[in-house]
Amino acid sequence: MNLDGFESGLWLSALPPLLIAATLTWLLSLPLRNVSIAAPAWGLMLFAAGVWYALGSDPRAPRLSPVLWLCAVWAARLSWHVGTRDSGTEDRRLRELRARHDPNFALKSLYLLFLPQAFAAWFISLPLLGAFSSIRPIGWLDLAAGGLCLAGFIIEACADWQLRRFRSRSAGGGEVLDRGLWRYSRHPNYFGECCVWWGFWLFAVAAGAWWSWPAPLLLTWLLLRVSGVPAAEREAGNRRPQYADYVLKTNAFFPGRRRK
Repeated sequence: MNLDGFESGLWLSALPPLLIAATLTWLLSLPLRNVSIAAPAWGLMLFAAGVWYALGSDPRAPRLSPVLWLCAVWAARLSWHVGTRDSGTEDRRLRELRARHDPNFALKSLYLLFLPQAFAAWFISLPLLGAFSSIRPIGWLDLAAGGLCLAGFIIEACADWQLRRFRSRSAGGGEVLDRGLWRYSRHPNYFGECCVWWGFWLFAVAAGAWWSWPAPLLLTWLLLRVSGVPAAEREAGNRRPQYADYVLKTNAFFPGRRRK
C-alpha cells in the first residue's frame, strides 16, 4: 500500500515526548492527590504533537500555519474549559475510577489514565502530520476543512458554555438541560469535537494524506462508545430522573429535530 507523504519516523518520534509529558503530569498529580489535571492535558498534548510535526516538516507546507493556529485555539479553549470546570476537583467519572482501583490508585493512574491518554493523543494527532506532509497548493477542500473545523469549534464552545451556565444555575437539582444546542443533541459538545478533527482530516486529505483516516475514526469511537457519551449518560441518568424522557425525545449525538 502506497502511503504518500507518511513520515513514519517523524510520527514515531512524537510518542516519547508525549509519554514524558504524561509522566510528568502524573508526578505532579501525586502531591496534589488529584488526577483531574489529566483533563486539560489532553488538548495540550494534541497541540504539542502538532508543533512537533511542524518542526520536522517542510516549512513551505501551505497548511502548516493555518492548521497549527486552529489546533492552538481549539486546545487552549478546551484546556481552559475542562481545567476550570470543576474548580480543580475530580469529577464523578474520575472519582468512580478511583473507587474501582483503590488502594494505591495514585500509582495505578499512571497506566490507567495518563499513559493511555498520551498514546491516544499520539494516534489521533495523525491528521496534523498528514496536513503538513506536502506542499500541494490550497484548494477548495481546504476551505471545506476550515469551515468544518470552525463550525465544530463554535458548536463545542457554545455547548460547553451553555452546560456550564446551566450547572451554575441548577445547583445540583434534577433538571435536564434541554435548551439551546442541547435541544437537538444530548451531546453537542462531543459532536463539535468530532467535527473539528474530521475537519483536520480533510486538511490532511487535501495534502494527499488520506491515510490519516483511522485517527478521527478512533476519536469518534472513543466519544461514542467509551469515554464520552456512555459515561455522561450513566452519570446523568443516575442523577436526573427526567433524563429518561430527554433520551426518548433527543438524538444522542447527531443534531436533529426533537421527537414528540
